Amino acid sequence: MDLVLIGVSLWAASAVRLGGVWPDEVWGQGWPLLVVLPPIGVTLFHGLGLYRFVLRSLGRHDVIRIAQACFLLSLILAAFGFFDFELFLPRSTPIIFALLLAFLMVVGRGAARSYYQLLRERGFQKRPVIVYGAGESGMQLVAALNAGREFRPVAFLDDDKGLQGRFIAGRRVHAPGDVEALSKKFAASDVFLALPSVSRARRKEIVSFLSQHPVRVQTIPSMVELAAGFENIDRLREVGIHELLNRDAVDPMSALFSSVRGKSVLVTGAGGSIGSELCRQILAMQPSRIVLFEISEPALYSIEIELRELAAELDVELIATLGSVCDEARLYQVMLTHEVETIYHAAAYKHVPLVEANPLEGIRNNIFGTRAIARVAAACRIDRVILVSTDKAVRPTSVMGATKRMAEMVLQHAQAQSAQTVYCMVRFGNVMGSSGSVIPLFQKQIAAGGPVTVTHPEVIRYFMTIPEAAQLVVQAGSLGKGGDVFLLDMGEPVAILDLARRMIHLSGLEVKDAATPHGDIEIAFTGLRPGEKLFEELLVSGDVLSTSHPKIMRSLDGAADFGDLDEVLSELENAVLNHDVQSALRVLQRTVEGFISEYAPPNLPDNLVGADVIDLSISSSRAIIPDSALAGADYRSDLRSS
Repeated sequence: MDLVLIGVSLWAASAVRLGGVWPDEVWGQGWPLLVVLPPIGVTLFHGLGLYRFVLRSLGRHDVIRIAQACFLLSLILAAFGFFDFELFLPRSTPIIFALLLAFLMVVGRGAARSYYQLLRERGFQKRPVIVYGAGESGMQLVAALNAGREFRPVAFLDDDKGLQGRFIAGRRVHAPGDVEALSKKFAASDVFLALPSVSRARRKEIVSFLSQHPVRVQTIPSMVELAAGFENIDRLREVGIHELLNRDAVDPMSALFSSVRGKSVLVTGAGGSIGSELCRQILAMQPSRIVLFEISEPALYSIEIELRELAAELDVELIATLGSVCDEARLYQVMLTHEVETIYHAAAYKHVPLVEANPLEGIRNNIFGTRAIARVAAACRIDRVILVSTDKAVRPTSVMGATKRMAEMVLQHAQAQSAQTVYCMVRFGNVMGSSGSVIPLFQKQIAAGGPVTVTHPEVIRYFMTIPEAAQLVVQAGSLGKGGDVFLLDMGEPVAILDLARRMIHLSGLEVKDAATPHGDIEIAFTGLRPGEKLFEELLVSGDVLSTSHPKIMRSLDGAADFGDLDEVLSELENAVLNHDVQSALRVLQRTVEGFISEYAPPNLPDNLVGADVIDLSISSSRAIIPDSALAGADYRSDLRSS
């Protein structure tokens, strides 16, 4: 192509300069130039690397290189005119020649690239998308999408009124309010956010606005991720639901990592949602040793494999230990062997309906597991013990909440008896993405086509991301002076019904209800589950005190008289050992402020008085097995009848 273009440009330059199709004064003696110059030019271009360009990636730098090559070839043409006195070649002809040739070469290569893309896209149905953000990131995203086979950018949205109505990268820039009209016009159900450097507050506003329209919203990585090289501009991901939370994360304060940095740290429940994130955060703060204590072998294996390589890089000793927090002897052995200095206690049964159905196991693990930790920590002279608690411990309506409040009281009681170990608790609300969280459930239900189940139209909850919760728990541990209950600032509460609607809209779907009977996903109300509240609280009583961290507050809930707590725990332990659900719940109801159990024991026949009671229930009921049955009779039929 270049052989032809060089000859055409040379002829056209002479014709333009002298105003004739075939000026004899040039071509009478100079016609050999039309034969000699093209091979010279192609040889020059080859030497300059023009034929090593990848055609589909033609860009600004390639155009500059082509212009330079054409300029050098025009100098060669000018040299012919200067040294050949028989050749009539006006001085402006080489300049015109260079401009024409550069133009034709760029246009020719651009046309070839467009034809290549046309052939490449043939047979692929690209999905139309709208790009929010017409800045540099938006243009880079459009270029990346054009190179792919999946998406076809059709329009820009931007808040800058100076850009609205203009064309960028061949697409018109529209106001954000046009999103629904554009979605219908181009059949575009996706909006890509190209706003990596926008503030968190503004990002939330944009996502909240888009969630009111039936479009699926995805985003490119943040500017920090792009600058660090962790992500690429075209690495799209779903907008996290945390974008809709009414709170801003606060950067960690490195001064508050003194409880873990350079120390031997033990994390109970290390394979759980909170425990595993605590391990990640603590490891990043470079303790001398981190002991993963977990009862579930698969969970322990998973977190150990994940952290092993990073621990080696940071020169942190990583120890995976199987065991139950109720086993004091095992805890004592582990703490002495690994010289533990700080304990983060995250091992607990936390699912409200499951603990409601299995109250004795909840009591055994949550209360007596915490007591075992407290006892062994005192015996081993551990520096700090930090309990991961919950807002459900405040005036609880569930067995789980009551056991967590009792766990707090156990640590406060231990603090009253210890001058060596600092015990404290960190209380916060729901954590997004943790096991049992409503958000993964909603995502699964939306993917399955619905319905999305909400317990009650008025239920509200506080939410926090797992990494932020774990980070604040670690920092709160350094603030403890003894017996403290720390509250994490959870921001504004979120209505679960509103959360469900927004998640449906962010998936590009419509809610199916009376107003939109032809919608995609229906929301079904199932009623509050046993032990659930409409709203949660973080404070039992007393004032909230500020700390050096803006998102961590201190309360002294329940730091009163614990003189009879040992007696209460003894009575509760006997009830658990005897599998006596009724007595255990009575003790909780008498001890924990606000807790009222809905458990109603059946009327027992006279001939069953004094019989052994075994907790076999999956609800609040229990099976009663007579002594005679346990003595050797066929008790299976008795079980079925009872």
